[in-house]
Amino acid sequence: MKIKIATLVEDTAGGRGILAEHGLCFRIEAGPRKLLFDTGQGHVLTGNARRLGIPLEQTGAVIISHGHYDHTGGLLETLRLTGKKRVYAHPIALKPKYAKNADGSAREIGISSLDEQKIRAQAELIFTEKPVEIGDGVFLTGPVPRQNDFEDTGGQFFADPDCLHPDALVDDQSAFIETPSGTVVILGCAHAGVINTLNYIRELTGNRPIHTVLGGMHLLAAGPARIDKTLREFRSLGVKRLIPCHCTGMAAMAKMWHEFPDKCFACPTGTVLEF
Repeated sequence: MKIKIATLVEDTAGGRGILAEHGLCFRIEAGPRKLLFDTGQGHVLTGNARRLGIPLEQTGAVIISHGHYDHTGGLLETLRLTGKKRVYAHPIALKPKYAKNADGSAREIGISSLDEQKIRAQAELIFTEKPVEIGDGVFLTGPVPRQNDFEDTGGQFFADPDCLHPDALVDDQSAFIETPSGTVVILGCAHAGVINTLNYIRELTGNRPIHTVLGGMHLLAAGPARIDKTLREFRSLGVKRLIPCHCTGMAAMAKMWHEFPDKCFACPTGTVLEF
């Protein structure tokens, strides 16, 4: 089965007329399936898709990795184009979400102007509270167990505007596709921890090798110790290809490129990968 993944939204851009924004959206083609994994903030998705010759109208389903604005902002416009398609998300993804600023104040970072009722009016909403195959060899992890002692959500995230109740981001999920060369893993932000995620996927796939890890790894605020441990685990897992982007952070990406010069690749908006 041929697999093609196009980067429609990312923090950097490559190619004439392609625009960037802080956010993430991948278009996944797996056999006949055409999926969107996240939708960015919504400002550049449709324009980039047109530039790349990708008809969003043909999208068969939308996967939401977690409920932050930079991954869900284009959902409403996407559903207007596609008609009533399936949306896969954990129920916590639709709850209010806040981040704490340096001065102690809060900012809202959840799904803008959408709630469960509005989404259900335009889509078939499917809650992913456990691993699920959504068709043609594409799987979702559902919530990822947090098992190691060095990964956390990567920031000051809360479920209330007073920042009294931490948001563990239980809604964080990733997609994975099994190929003859190994498993291709697609991350939103990996708030559950990229290594927790990879270990869980290995468990779900009977310890099949990880071929590619693509997406945000939320190491933006990680210190040297966490970054070093993460890279050691990549090496131990035998990952063949690393494609960090979005929230991975410059320090972590620079270290990856240094440690894995022949395995690390960029994926600015406009990149098309084939497997």
